Order: sequence, then C-alpha cells, then structure tokens
Amino acid sequence: MAQPAPSIALPCEPLRPFVERYAVVRSTSDVPFNVLPGTGLVLGFQFSGAVKRVGPGGPRKLHRSGVTGLHGAAATFQSEAGTGTVLVYFREAGATAFFPEPLNELFGRSLSLEQFMLRSELVLLEERLEEAANDANRVAVVEAFLLERLRPAKPDALVVGALALIHRSKGSIRIEQLAEQLHTSRSPLERRFRKAVGATAKQYAGIVRMRQVLSAHVPGTALLDTALEAGFYDQAHFIKAFRTFTGEAPQRFFGPTED
Repeated sequence: MAQPAPSIALPCEPLRPFVERYAVVRSTSDVPFNVLPGTGLVLGFQFSGAVKRVGPGGPRKLHRSGVTGLHGAAATFQSEAGTGTVLVYFREAGATAFFPEPLNELFGRSLSLEQFMLRSELVLLEERLEEAANDANRVAVVEAFLLERLRPAKPDALVVGALALIHRSKGSIRIEQLAEQLHTSRSPLERRFRKAVGATAKQYAGIVRMRQVLSAHVPGTALLDTALEAGFYDQAHFIKAFRTFTGEAPQRFFGPTED
C-alpha cells in the first residue's frame, strides 16, 4: 500500500537561511522504507505512533523527538500504521544555529532532543504537538520552538567556500584540492568543516556525488556512462558505492538499462 504524500510547508523568513522545509508525514502501513543520505540534519517529532530504525542488531525504537545527523548509507525505518511525524529538514550547516557544535558527533546517529534541552520543556512541546488541531498548527508549534532556539552566528567563510567548491565539482573534488583552492591546509579545513556541517569534507562530497548521480541519470541509458561522468574509476566501484548509498543495486533502483 502506498503511503500518503507528505504535507510540505516552508519556513518563515527568519528561519529560511537555516531550514529548507517542513514535512508532516503519516504512515498507513508498517512496511519498511529506505531513507537516502541528505546534505542536512533532520529533526523529527512523532505526535502519534512510533518509528523504528531497522539495523543489523534488529529494530530499534526511535526517540519521540530527536535529531538525526548526516549519514553516508541508506537507513531503513519502519513506522507503525497511524504514525504521524513532523520533520524539519535543515539546510547544509543550518543546524549550527540551533544545536551546539561539533555536529559531526551526530554522524550516522539519532539522539533524543532531551540531550539538548530540559526534559520538562520537551514534555510541554510534545503535549502541544499532540493537542494541535491540524498539520498547520503542528508546524506552527515546531516553528515557534525553532525561533526560541535560534542563535545565528556569522557563517564560517572557509566552510562556505568549501561547500561551494564541493557542489561546483558535483562532489568529485578531493580534500587536498579543496585546501589548495581555499589557500589553507587540510587539518584546519577538516576540523572546521566537520564541526559545522556534521560530516568530514570527504563524507559530504560523497553524499553530493551520489545525489548528483541519482538526479542526472536518465533511465534506459548505460550505467557505466553515469559512473564515469560522476568520477568513478570503474563500474564495480560505482555499483558498490551505489548499493551502500541506496540499499539497492543500480539496475533495481533505476530499472532496465542499455549496456
């Protein structure tokens, strides 16, 4: 059974530099689903039901309200039927305005919001979400919470420059090239980048490169061409990276191809 399309909302003006969008998601079945790596952290509030993360050690119930860091591999989740969740998708490095650095400690992890605020405040927030009359009101509750936590700081010019170069190269730039073009050494670049973005420059570039593959590939064309254009040195390397990123082989993900 297909899940209902999420309800999408855009942030208010003060939050737009940091938040890309909100989504209210409802599950009508308990069928597991994959979530592909993105370029920003995600904040989630379950106002009904429960969500589990499925891993090698078995399903693990997620916190009712939590923040999930960047991750380099597809993550599998399973929601109870009837689960409702408000998701906040942060822009790259946008979460630094709401959560203390270093954000790289969240890489591949999901932590309860109780790690970042008083339990009594979190309980009150969750009660407001439960009592909200509709999705618009739930988003308003979350937005008010974010506005209260907003602590904007001047962007790190070195990190901003590194992000621009990574995107310009479609994720195919090496850390040594980044440092050289930014007139710095590798060590400070890596340290400042991972603290602000939530991943190393290499990890982040890998995410950008694979997302570029997904958006650029034309179904029905040769996968090897896509792999070479994305900077992979052979098809075997590409397929291994693709399986990790999506949880599926390219042929299954894209459908039949021309070889």
